Amino acid sequence: MKICYIGDAQSIHMQRWAKWFADKGHEVHLITDTLAKIDNVNIHPVIKRGKRLNFLIRTWQTRRLVRKIKPDILHAHYIFGYGLFGAMSSFHPFVVTAWGSDILIDPKGSILKRQITKYVLKKTDLITCDAEHMKKAMFELGADHQKIYIIYFGIDTKKFSPQESSEKIREAFGMPNSPVIISLRTLEPIYDVESLITAIPQVLKESPEAKFVIAGRGSQEVKLKELAKSLGVSNSIRFVSFIPNAELPKYLASSNIYVSTSLSDAGIAASTAEAMACGLSVVITDFGDNRNWVEDGVSGFIVPLKDPKALAEKIIYLLKNEDVRMKFGKINRKIIEDRNNYYKEMEKMENNYIELVERYKS
Repeated sequence: MKICYIGDAQSIHMQRWAKWFADKGHEVHLITDTLAKIDNVNIHPVIKRGKRLNFLIRTWQTRRLVRKIKPDILHAHYIFGYGLFGAMSSFHPFVVTAWGSDILIDPKGSILKRQITKYVLKKTDLITCDAEHMKKAMFELGADHQKIYIIYFGIDTKKFSPQESSEKIREAFGMPNSPVIISLRTLEPIYDVESLITAIPQVLKESPEAKFVIAGRGSQEVKLKELAKSLGVSNSIRFVSFIPNAELPKYLASSNIYVSTSLSDAGIAASTAEAMACGLSVVITDFGDNRNWVEDGVSGFIVPLKDPKALAEKIIYLLKNEDVRMKFGKINRKIIEDRNNYYKEMEKMENNYIELVERYKS
């Protein structure tokens, strides 16, 4: 098949999705406003989004490129923005993948965004998402439930797997023998890393040797560092900024507990699933589909939103009970292998493409 995507070329999710189909021998094109090289994928740059005066130019460019490429399938990732330009190309069959905020947050931001979201959903021939609660949200926006399929972004279980801790990483951050708690969420308000930092003094009272790795960049970086300083816990935290996806398995293997304090997620967060695939025990917030992936007290812990005290208590428990940590980690690895395997999910998507193309040809 000839597949044309519209999406962010710098997103690891977009890269992995496009690369899988290119590696399978399909001819893959990507229309994007960001620059990145993806092996065997034809990149078609268009004008940068976000400039209102360029909206008509961007629409025209996308339509022109789609007509030039003549794909069998047009597939946009993210409804507001990329999905809109795909819908306005008037090409069919047209597929759109909802990522989370484009369904759970954007339509609530303004009447215009809500109407655009409804327009894109109406124009699609097939919609994918990675959570049941997102399906419900799309029904409420007028989407045809028969068009919606659950396709997980999936975890590369070959790359993200249990492995030996990296002495190099631990020594570089001054924690060669310390238990490590890691957070991989972006430093933005929606991910509430503030709650994790607020929980640290309570953890250190019980486990003074514990260290915290906080990865990611974002608008709250300075604020969070100042909070850590005011609480007197800066020496127990390593802010490591952005970690390339290729390096993540080493960081996860060098950690003992993964924490996500997010206030909103679509399905299971990619970083949570990656940690589970690496055999880590996890402590995550009670939102969305999280309880469908982590059974509280059986494979990890679910804590209320914005509750540093509850978060600290669960971290302390896991630090003091290594056998429980190990048991949770083994269960988590199997869950991801069985239910969120990248290779299996892309095979499901390939079958959807084939069925859709054959339907349109007939």
